[in-house]
Amino acid sequence: MPTHVLIADDDPSILLSLEFLMKKQGYQVLIARDGSEAFDLIQQHRPTVLLLDIMMPGMNGYELCKYVRKTPGFEQTKVIFLSAKSKESDVKLGYEAGADLYLPKPFSTRELVAKVRDLIPAELPANNT
Repeated sequence: MPTHVLIADDDPSILLSLEFLMKKQGYQVLIARDGSEAFDLIQQHRPTVLLLDIMMPGMNGYELCKYVRKTPGFEQTKVIFLSAKSKESDVKLGYEAGADLYLPKPFSTRELVAKVRDLIPAELPANNT
């Protein structure tokens, strides 16, 4: 079974670059342009990793993370916040919502790839080839 990574951000340039980056690593990528679309994709596909912006229309990243953390069946889902909100209080809110990792924008793509790889259980390879 391939590893699915959901990228949720309302900035098209970030979506494009992260989609390219994650596909290059062999992950199956799901794209959401707002929180509501991300919510639907999470329910339909149950991705392994969520890369969430915080400030999105429809439903913000904090709300999505809280939903995932309280919903049975998502216990193994990893959540990484990628946000321009970099104040200590924002980061604290992210971890309180249940994030596994909080990376302020701009972030190192090399670091992001390494962190995603580290968070995925060893029995789940990036691709199913």
